[in-house]
Amino acid sequence: MSDRDNPKIYPSLSRIPQHVGFIMDGNGRWAKARGLPRHFGHRAGMENVRRILRAAVDFEVSTVTLYAFSTENWQRPQPEVSAILNLLREALVNEINELDENGVQLRHVGNWEGLPPDIQECFHSVIAQTQHNERLIMNIAFNYGGRQEIIAAVRNIVREGIPPEAITEEVLEAHLYTAGQPDPDLIIRTSGEMRVSNFMIWQGAYAEYYMTPVLWPDFDKDEFYKALETFAHRERRYGGIRPA
Repeated sequence: MSDRDNPKIYPSLSRIPQHVGFIMDGNGRWAKARGLPRHFGHRAGMENVRRILRAAVDFEVSTVTLYAFSTENWQRPQPEVSAILNLLREALVNEINELDENGVQLRHVGNWEGLPPDIQECFHSVIAQTQHNERLIMNIAFNYGGRQEIIAAVRNIVREGIPPEAITEEVLEAHLYTAGQPDPDLIIRTSGEMRVSNFMIWQGAYAEYYMTPVLWPDFDKDEFYKALETFAHRERRYGGIRPA
């Protein structure tokens, strides 16, 4: 899975994030600027995912998490929600073989409840088919909310009868949707908004954030490289101070 459409050679970077999260924002505004219905923007955004996955492989990023649909997005107009669900169905059915052939392992990050049964079935099928792939892990955060994730983790901890004094960060992390995965090193938000929108609020505690005014359908490999270049020059202290 290399970027066949853009053979440009990028200078090597001193540090590459292992895990990159994407808050894919701006599809609706992209469509509006072109006088198109919002669902055209969502389709353009879905098509851009393919390009960004190729770029992630080229840049040797090992895990990406795509914030595709939040628990709050159900409040959007029903025609828009239906269009997004249809795009997800289409992607899960039509992209499975390419994902598998290119070594992409797909995982679902979010609440299964509320998802239409046929979409759940499609997700499980793709997850099962790609589970042994190791080239790139792609988390689809669909019906996802960071606060709801923590609540679900706490409820499961209580159900398992784990005593309060035994609850540590490691125990809680083991009950999150992303259990066993590294926390995101870099979280990229497109469209110029300056908020995290309930995305990976536990896992992103020490992530570096990169905000860009570029709308998601226009966020290409060059823009991705700019974000990685910025990350490479960040000094990550995790609450400490720079050594003298």
